[in-house]
Amino acid sequence: MGCKIIFSPQAIADLERVVRFIAQENPEAAVRFGNELIDRVAMLENFPLLGPPYPKRPGVRKLVSPPYLIFYRVREADNAVDILRYWHGARTEPDLSSQD
Repeated sequence: MGCKIIFSPQAIADLERVVRFIAQENPEAAVRFGNELIDRVAMLENFPLLGPPYPKRPGVRKLVSPPYLIFYRVREADNAVDILRYWHGARTEPDLSSQD
């Protein structure tokens, strides 16, 4: 049985922000790209250790979906994956300290 995927409120807000921004120019592409970001996370259901550890934050992993980085945490005891943030790779990396 796969892991349960849980989106943090911040990850949901990040995803909405990305889709709204792209939709200003191309609504269809915005929906497509938003779905791609969600589909990328769906892979973690069966492969929760897919992304490498994020060395700046113990217990956090990073999955790449160009140009975005998806920060997440695996909770093996709960068979769950917490999606913490969607973050554009060109930006300075996010402060994940509030994700404890």
